[in-house]
Amino acid sequence: MEAENVTAVGDENYNSTVNGTVDHSVVADPTETEVNQAYLRYRGLADTTLTYGRQRLALDNHRFIGNVGWRQNEQTFDGFTAINTSLRDTRITAGYLYNANRIFSDASPVGDFRMRAPVLNVQYEGLAAGTVTGYGYLLDFTDLPSLSTQTLGLRFDGGTVITEGAKAVYTLEYARQSDYGDNPQSFDVDYWLLDAGLAALGVTFKAGVGTLGSDDGNAFQTPLATLHAMNGWTDQFLVTPVDGLQDIHASVATSVNGVKLMVVYRDFSSDRNSVDYGSELGLRATYTIDENRSVGAKFASFSADDFGVDTDKAWLWAGVKF
Repeated sequence: MEAENVTAVGDENYNSTVNGTVDHSVVADPTETEVNQAYLRYRGLADTTLTYGRQRLALDNHRFIGNVGWRQNEQTFDGFTAINTSLRDTRITAGYLYNANRIFSDASPVGDFRMRAPVLNVQYEGLAAGTVTGYGYLLDFTDLPSLSTQTLGLRFDGGTVITEGAKAVYTLEYARQSDYGDNPQSFDVDYWLLDAGLAALGVTFKAGVGTLGSDDGNAFQTPLATLHAMNGWTDQFLVTPVDGLQDIHASVATSVNGVKLMVVYRDFSSDRNSVDYGSELGLRATYTIDENRSVGAKFASFSADDFGVDTDKAWLWAGVKF
């Protein structure tokens, strides 16, 4: 069993989404004490782990199912999962989820997502060039049927050594999403991701484009994802706009005297109807003091065009593990 507590230090001079301070900016970390994980786990079968109860679940890069570990209140899931590694170089994760315990606390009307959701994720690591993953997520939300979708996809992620000290890195992913369960709409939308980069001399350069498609006002949505990590740190696109989203991005990462540094630039536009949403610049620095202590700082600035408003966000944090 694992519990968590979120307590505000001083006055809550921010909009936690449930404290009624709506004239302040949103910091979606409401005060809360809850059971984060509580499960029964069985490992008596060869190469198999069975888990039933409230549990952490994060698949691939968290694009579709994640634990939202960036926030103070972690997202966990109620359900059954089975992980099997009997096949060579293969990891199969299958499950049935019936509730998502979201970051917004039990005081929020959207603090839980009741659902009937079979999920399947199969990873194969037997290729020298990278990992191939196939997945299917059938999400049927009880109280929000308009979010119910069926998503089937394929992901390839890896790297190849070019010369001594230089490595090419790349990710290619495609998914198809359609209405599912009691969703009153009928649609089919696509998701594409293409990233490529080079790691050399202690510096990693990456560039890419990701597209969440739209079909007659129904956009590709990922409500169970770790969304803060996906399309900009100012969180402008936690819900995909009705015209879809194209995210063209580039980043540089390195380490100086043990401090990990990253700069990210993103340009956002619509998938349909040629809407220029805006752009974002992000800066991040993290430092691990020892195996139990770490500190970090992050800044992001969104410059709005035809979506949202200009937004700046800054974070400072420290972490201690016991």
